[in-house]
Formats: sequence, C-alpha cells, structure tokens
Amino acid sequence: MKPIKIAVLSVSAGAGHVRAAQALCAQAAVSHPQWEMTHIDLMDIVPRTFRKLYAESYIKVVEKAPLLWAYLYQRSDKRTRASKSDRIRRGIEKLNTAKFDAQIEALAPDAIICTHFLPAELLSRRIRKRRPTPPVWIQVTDFDVHGLWLHEHMQGYFVANDEVAARLRAKGINANIQVTGIPIMPVFSNAPTREIAATELGLLPTKPTVLMMSGGAGVGGIEVLAERLAALPQDMQIVALAGRNEALLKHLQLIAKKHPGRLLPMGFTRTIERVMAAADFAITKPGGLTSSECLAMNLPMIVISPIPGQEERNADFLLESGAALKAVAAASLEYKVSHLLGHPRDLNTMRERMRAVARPQAAATVLAAVQQHLLAQSKAV
Repeated sequence: MKPIKIAVLSVSAGAGHVRAAQALCAQAAVSHPQWEMTHIDLMDIVPRTFRKLYAESYIKVVEKAPLLWAYLYQRSDKRTRASKSDRIRRGIEKLNTAKFDAQIEALAPDAIICTHFLPAELLSRRIRKRRPTPPVWIQVTDFDVHGLWLHEHMQGYFVANDEVAARLRAKGINANIQVTGIPIMPVFSNAPTREIAATELGLLPTKPTVLMMSGGAGVGGIEVLAERLAALPQDMQIVALAGRNEALLKHLQLIAKKHPGRLLPMGFTRTIERVMAAADFAITKPGGLTSSECLAMNLPMIVISPIPGQEERNADFLLESGAALKAVAAASLEYKVSHLLGHPRDLNTMRERMRAVARPQAAATVLAAVQQHLLAQSKAV
C-alpha cells in the first residue's frame, strides 16, 4: 500500500498556528512513521509585501495598538461574505496566493489539516469551484472560535472544548466537529521529573520556582515584572524567558546580578517542557498553544496582558476552569505570586482542576480521526 500523505497548512501570524502544525507532524513521526507529512507555512509561498502586511503587521498592531486590534477582531467576527470589505479582502488574498493551488496539486495529499483559517478559506473556495481536493479538516488553535474560521465544504473541525463545539453548531456549521484539544508536541507527555529538570537548570529542586514566559518574540514588559518579583520577601527562584529578544535577555541578566540566586534569565529554548517541569506555576500570556502546554504539564498559570480577542477568551476559559488566576497590573501580580507561594493548597486545587480540562494527547487524537476517515473512505471505494 502507498503511504498516506498528509498536508498540514499553517500561517506564521503569531507562533501558535505553526507550533500546532509542527506538533501534528512530530506526533505522526511517533505514531504513524509510515505517513508522509508535509508542513507548509503559507507565508513561505506568498510575495514578501503580502507577508509583511498579513503576518508582520498583525504582530505590530497587537503590540502597539491593542484597542485597534480589539475593534478589528470584533468587527471581523461579525462579517458577512457579501460585505464590500470582505470581498476586497478575499480579492487581495487571491492575488497573493497564486502559488497555493499549484502547491496542493504537486503534493497530491490524501488529506489536509489547516491550523489557520486562511488556507482553509482558500481550500473552501477551491472546493466550491469543483476542483479536485482531498478532505480538509480545520484545527482551531484557541479556546474560542472566531468568524474567520467558519468555512463551507470542510470535512470537519477539531476544537479545544465542548463550548467551542457548541458555538460552531450554533453558527450553522454542519461538518463533523470533534473535541480533541489543541495539538502540542509529544514531549509534553514525557517530561522529566522536577528534580531532574531543576538540576539541569542549576536550580534548587526544593525551592519554590516561578516561571515567567514572555513568548517567542519577547514582548510583555517582562523585565519590569521580573525586577519587582525578585524584590519580594518570599523565598523563591524565578526563571525568566526572553525568547529571541537579545536586548531583553541582557536586561534580565543585569537584573539577575542585583538579586543573586533569585533570577535565572534564559533566551529561546527548544526544551520548554523541561523548564516547565521545574516550576510550581507560570506567569504567561494565555496563547492557545502555551495554555495547552501548561495544562498538559499540570502547571498552574497567572495570566497577564492577554491580547484583546482570542487571548482574552482563552483567559476566560482558564479562569472558569480554575486553571489560572489573572493579574491586571504589576501590583496585582505581586499579590497573586505572594498568595500562591504562601498557599500551596490553592496550587494543588488548581492542579486538580487542570487535570479535568487538559488534553495532552490532542495531536494523536486528531491524527487518529483522520486515519479513521481515510480507512472508511478506502473501504467504501
């Protein structure tokens, strides 16, 4: 039998969509090594000007004008396909994604999984024009679903929780909807013990440990927060991640010199699961992938600075689930860090509640669902 060929399509507008696609490919290498997995970031096959407009401008708007992003998020969530702005947007996308159809035809996959709404929209249009297209699934990468994810002719949707599934049905989606969770890397199910992880990092395994994550781009004013937390009287050690932001890393290193043994600055890491394993709780922005990773690691969260729209709704889910607290200001963060350090029972309660909503096997569940469909399809032929 010829190997199954799966195309996983993402867009590098933020890191989460790409990380979900990479997680699916990594899981396939473990559970379906005979499959041919191809990950395509759509931004790699579009003109540079469109890439800057679509992906890079998203980051800038989110960072520099969050209120504008909140407005755009709400407005686009209620869009109609017949609106003039939507027609213009689709026209611009069509002009700049001319290589997309040729790429799909050259790959000739047996199935496609989209971890971003743009390739799903292009494929929906392709199917509507009756061009040969394999079954297409959409993997929603947040604990909410925005109107841009809604497309006709999809084989199905993979979503984070029951509420997202209910909201899709309420919006008129008739495709198969499965609650799988959000795909994360297989390594999060095989993390080391706290003692091993802490020793690797040069931390004391018995000392309370706080992990501060700023995200891959190193945004969020983490250096100010790290300095304030390092000055707290509680006995603790802080691991602060700067991502790929070299200037931020240097700033954190200067702060660490003022507080010997209190603050460990780190740059970008490919083994975040080992850092998480050493921590008692994390301070983080509530991205869909980061939140799913913390849930899988049973690592309680204090969420800060959520992006208006998707991250605010992620934060709502985490707060309602009892998996996180939210700090709206630096003083609030100081208070909640001090509270958790002084009330280990509260941390244990959060961990218990996290177990009820964590879905560490999401990637494996998604691939199993695709395999089941393809097997049923082959038997029907």
